[in-house]
Amino acid sequence: MKLKRQQQGMTFVGLIIVGVVIVYSGVVLAQVAPTYIEYLAVQKAAEKAATGSTVADVRTIFDKAAQIDDIKTISGKDLTVGKEGDRVVVSYAYTREIPLVGPAYLVMKYEGRSK
Repeated sequence: MKLKRQQQGMTFVGLIIVGVVIVYSGVVLAQVAPTYIEYLAVQKAAEKAATGSTVADVRTIFDKAAQIDDIKTISGKDLTVGKEGDRVVVSYAYTREIPLVGPAYLVMKYEGRSK
């Protein structure tokens, strides 16, 4: 008596669905990656701005660094500048929205502070 082995694998329709999901995920990832790269640039600019001694000085340093690194989401006036002991601390928070489908958005909330 021979046992028949059933074929295993994916149907053509299943392959199409998996392909669409992978392509859509790639498109979303391609939109998220620049926002994260910009976040890293904002963090670097905040670190550089923390070397300033006055609030106006900190904001000017940040704006110059933002102009060099092409940061468009946040500017010097959006920073919170404070002191911890004798050092200047620069903190920030902002959101980025990435449209997905129709009224659906992916909201990225970024926040950080200088060390």
